[in-house]
Amino acid sequence: MPLGFDTWGEARHQIAGHASFSMRTALEAVGHNKLRAGLTSLGILFGVASVIAMLAIGKGAEQEILEQMRLLGSNNIVITPLIEQKEEQAKDDGVKEPKKYSPGLTFRDAEAIQRMLPDVESSSAEVVLNTLITREGRRRSGKVVGIDTTYFRVTNLALAAGTWFAPAQVASGRPVAIIGHGVRTRFFTTEDPIGKPIKVGDNWLTVVGVLADRQVSDQTTQRLGIRDANMDVYVPLRTMLLRFRDRAQLTQAEIELAARASNGPSQGEGDTESPQVRAERTNYHQLDRIVVRVREASMVPAVADVARRMLTRRHNSVVDFEITVPELLLKQEQRTKNIFNVVLGAIASISLIVGGIGIMNIMLASVLERIREIGVRRAMGATQKDILAQFLSEAVLISVAGGVAGILVGGGVSIGIEQFAGIRTVVSTLSVVVAFGVSLTVGMVFGIVPAHRAARQDPVVCLRYE
Repeated sequence: MPLGFDTWGEARHQIAGHASFSMRTALEAVGHNKLRAGLTSLGILFGVASVIAMLAIGKGAEQEILEQMRLLGSNNIVITPLIEQKEEQAKDDGVKEPKKYSPGLTFRDAEAIQRMLPDVESSSAEVVLNTLITREGRRRSGKVVGIDTTYFRVTNLALAAGTWFAPAQVASGRPVAIIGHGVRTRFFTTEDPIGKPIKVGDNWLTVVGVLADRQVSDQTTQRLGIRDANMDVYVPLRTMLLRFRDRAQLTQAEIELAARASNGPSQGEGDTESPQVRAERTNYHQLDRIVVRVREASMVPAVADVARRMLTRRHNSVVDFEITVPELLLKQEQRTKNIFNVVLGAIASISLIVGGIGIMNIMLASVLERIREIGVRRAMGATQKDILAQFLSEAVLISVAGGVAGILVGGGVSIGIEQFAGIRTVVSTLSVVVAFGVSLTVGMVFGIVPAHRAARQDPVVCLRYE
């Protein structure tokens, strides 16, 4: 047994010695032809840089999608009102079908969804009203949002100070509010807002909580269909319906306004009604949005289909609502970005193949140039394995050098893409390891043929070669 161990130790020592000698010889050969080796490694450099940039863009897109999922909620379904969509055949008899009545999107719809669908965890109703926020001589336009107790949990909004709405405040419609971070910074610059009054529209509200700052770009809010919660004032839904606006109930002023609008503007008045006012006047929906959270992500499409059927029946087959599944939209976006990454990967693969072919060509030419050197080494006692290891080491060295330079260039390109193109990139350790492994593999694969040809040269013929 000791003899076996000594033999194995000697074998490992010989292997390490041969590898060290081959690497030194390869360094010496590459050093004599620096320009040629540098030009040869450019193909590997560009290919590895493309791999790094591609993986960085893919990782950045993945993190962006995950952040958007946290904003929208992974298991959420969003129901929004819209103008009735009708599809019918043209008729020339002049007979008009009677218009069907729809109560619009109401709080009862939200209650029915949560009560009748077993896979629904919670259903949150939302009413939004444009108004003015006033305090101590400062006034700013903003939005007051009527919500129920599950809204903040469904939309993943956190509380920075104060408390959530109490059940008694929600049930009785108390004049209380939770304000966004932006409202606090503009109206409560030097004092704690908790327990202080703020005027929203014509109503004075007591601040009971402040939301944590959630930084979302304007582009993201528009693309995802969410609002900037920092500049919103949130009140209980019953408070909104009792003290601000309930579109399900018509007032005398609204009837008169609708009558004037149907008769046209008075003489000399002109049409001064803004599109925002007109949209508010014609909006008969009590709610502006319902967010439904499903217990299991796999059940989201089925729940959305059942909710669509149920609301269609409750609205007398009037299509005046729209159901959106944010998760499916984001998955489609991720699929599009994956296609883009595959295209980048194909380009990077072509670059690596071209670089590998360049290494093979240069090494084949190097074999022809160094025929006499090969003969001298064989005459000095070098074996075919020694010659094979020497030329293979040169190919791997050139490829690895290009790979290391490509990693540095790819990292710089990723930073440049994020800075100037506005595309989020993340260079991970895995991408660096993969790029280095690819460059090493390319050198071995495309260097084996020239090395094998050099090893099979006849030493006598090599010594006589001029």
